[in-house]
Amino acid sequence: MIVSALLTSVGINIALCVLFFILYSILRKQPINYEVYLPRLLAEGISKRRSRFNLERLIPSPGWVANAWRLSEEELLSLSGLDGVVFMHIITFSLKVFTFAGIIGIFVLLPVNCWGNQLKDFDVANFTNNSLDVFTISNVNSGSNWLWLHFCAVYIVTGFICILLFYEYKHISSRRISYFYSSRPQPHQFTILVHSIPISSGSSISDSVESFFEELYPSTYLSHMVVRRTSKIQRLLNEAKFLYKRITQLRSDPTQEKNKHGGFFGLFGGKNNLMEQYEKKLEDIEENVRLKQSESSLAAEETRAAFVFFKSRYGAATAFHLRQSINPTQWITEQAPEPHDVYWPFFSESFMQRWIFKLVVVVLCILFTILFLIPVIIVQGLTNLSQLEVLFPFLTSILTIKFVSQVITGYLPSLILLLFLKLVPPVMEFLSSIQGYISHSDIEMSASIKVLWFTIWNAFFATVFSGSALYMVSIILDPKGIPGKLAVAVPAQASFFITYVVTSGWTSISSELFRIIPFISSLIRRPFTSPNDEFEEVPSIAYHRDIPRVLFFGLLGITYFFLAPLILPFLLAYFCLAYIIFRNQFINVYAPKYETAGKFWPIVHSSMIFSLVLMHIIAVGIFALKKLSLASTLMLPLPVLTLLFNEYCRKRFLPIFVAYPTESLIKKDREDQNDTTMNEFYDNLVNAYKDPALVPIHYSSNTDGLRSPLIST
Repeated sequence: MIVSALLTSVGINIALCVLFFILYSILRKQPINYEVYLPRLLAEGISKRRSRFNLERLIPSPGWVANAWRLSEEELLSLSGLDGVVFMHIITFSLKVFTFAGIIGIFVLLPVNCWGNQLKDFDVANFTNNSLDVFTISNVNSGSNWLWLHFCAVYIVTGFICILLFYEYKHISSRRISYFYSSRPQPHQFTILVHSIPISSGSSISDSVESFFEELYPSTYLSHMVVRRTSKIQRLLNEAKFLYKRITQLRSDPTQEKNKHGGFFGLFGGKNNLMEQYEKKLEDIEENVRLKQSESSLAAEETRAAFVFFKSRYGAATAFHLRQSINPTQWITEQAPEPHDVYWPFFSESFMQRWIFKLVVVVLCILFTILFLIPVIIVQGLTNLSQLEVLFPFLTSILTIKFVSQVITGYLPSLILLLFLKLVPPVMEFLSSIQGYISHSDIEMSASIKVLWFTIWNAFFATVFSGSALYMVSIILDPKGIPGKLAVAVPAQASFFITYVVTSGWTSISSELFRIIPFISSLIRRPFTSPNDEFEEVPSIAYHRDIPRVLFFGLLGITYFFLAPLILPFLLAYFCLAYIIFRNQFINVYAPKYETAGKFWPIVHSSMIFSLVLMHIIAVGIFALKKLSLASTLMLPLPVLTLLFNEYCRKRFLPIFVAYPTESLIKKDREDQNDTTMNEFYDNLVNAYKDPALVPIHYSSNTDGLRSPLIST
């Protein structure tokens, strides 16, 4: 790829970013779009849908940028919880890393790469026709002493990143403990989940749980609640919610009075008739739900799982960490999630079904990964014009047009790969949801890991090795040759990944601001809804989508900073945009769906360590390929030292993210002894984990009844 093709891609994406920023600045001011761009403020009553028209609405303004910039970390904590703070720390961490690496890469390594002539000389006079390869380490002459600058840069940047990782881990660990100390008593702190409960003849599951924990934990056991099968009830409730919403829309339709008799001259059933049918069907569903809810109290509907409540956090933690039975497959305990974080469909699956589903998920992930090689191969074909002309001879005349060839090689491959990668997060979230996790947060963390490794394998390794599955298998079977093969393949794809950062990074982050899908969805729904309809739900940020994307860009930056430093300015631009845009979204759009108190950070730390070790392996191969054997040998201790550092961090900080220490639990329990509201808290503890499907439905055929909540809270 030549410089002009890169500039074409940059120009297209800058134009798209500017367009998205202008449209956002205008559309966010229109009250009709508040549900898309200000849903959080709308739900909190800070913004109203109705306001006077003024010309300022039609003029784009950057005021939202200033508001996002001024947001402090404490304000962010109050808005999005510790998970939101950790997410922004990923971005600020990346900004620090690539600012430091960018200074070294742009001002030291990039000139050295351009001065070399291993591939070709750098043509200053005809800058736009230079190949991007002249900006990479491949252009430095073999055996050149200038390569020692790259060697030193790898050591310096590795040390800088490790120091930053240590202080970030330490800071977030302390914030996690502080967050725990400052929080009010939470139900999940006093609760564990027990499953695989053995069934005794002549007694129910509830009786077994009570006798077991009263005997083993007589001083701390409080009560329990057996989980029941409610999947059928949940399906009925979903249908009831849909009908309720449809009836509300029909009642609020301004054409209702005009079309009182309905149909064509009143001959056919119209809206009144339809609404009567909906109301009758809703009554039937309500009666059916009540019947199913009463049946759920029978012993036959009990699952072999129960929430067990304790009088202290320490008591719950003790029961969670200790093995309860001689048989390790019985009385299995897990830490209970927050009540609103519970993933209730999990309890409908048996132990055998969960085990089978885990195997199925592994197979499906492998198949999905292999099938994804097809778009990767297509993308790689688009980057090679000569290959395209051979495969599609009828395109030869079109490909001779300079602008068309630049768009095809510089923009289209990254765009196609980006569109295919959009499918990955929802697929991985679904696969994680059938693995038996008991909470939405566990599902998202599992999906985050799946998406991250899928992206690294398919968007990085498969692209680097031209999408050849057989070639990648041959590399795995010959581990000694991995550094050398990476040293050849990774620099060769530098131009593709530079354009990928521009296309996937800049455009995706600006589309996050513009919220294309919700905006289009609101346009489609607008004719069928009334402005008086109640606002339904504030969205939450999809961590399983955004965290892997940010971490993958971090991997590209760490890997390519000494191979192709030209990528660093584009990465910095991406992280600067992400810093402003996500802070704005936390203020106006997203509300936390759950709180893990920063449990996503260990995923971030592990990803950064992997990126560093990958960079070291490539560096060993590069220096050997460039006939600088001493540098290649001296590089070998670096991955070992990095892995030792990682092991220290695992021992020092990771336990805090697994469970709170005894010291903190007992300190917090002693504080609660003087709290007069704890008795009331204990009384409400059982109700906190009541299955939403078992809450009674309230329905009335009159107008007021239809406008009241269908499900009581």
